[in-house]
Amino acid sequence: MKNIILIIKNMVFAFCCLYSLSACSGDDSGSKACDENVLIDAVFFENGPSMSLGITKMEINQDCLKISFNSSGCNGDTWIVKLVDSGEVTQTTPPQRTLRLSLSSEEICEAIVEKIISFDLTSIQIQGSNQVLLKISNNDSQILYEY
Repeated sequence: MKNIILIIKNMVFAFCCLYSLSACSGDDSGSKACDENVLIDAVFFENGPSMSLGITKMEINQDCLKISFNSSGCNGDTWIVKLVDSGEVTQTTPPQRTLRLSLSSEEICEAIVEKIISFDLTSIQIQGSNQVLLKISNNDSQILYEY
């Protein structure tokens, strides 16, 4: 009888350990993990790839800017997408940064492909401020980033 109780206790312990491990590996909706980092590069901002694209939606969740956009292509799997900061800060209230979504593609198809990519904004925070207005030059839109 003692062996059966010991086996049951071990099984319960093992189950609890497995359950706690699986709970940690799930999707954490509060996670700050973004898909890409922002590139701060004045030369790339001016001269980097600039294929035609349409930004359909932007939203900030914690320190991630999620951008929904579309462009022509086959499926978008070969696209190289970067969010590029000009490197300049306009000293207004709030301060402003100008960014551009850069798209490079070799796909030769006429389909319109929609993608959603998120970018980590922590590298463009401005010391001494808790917010910055992000001006997106692709579509002359802006969004306030508060941190």
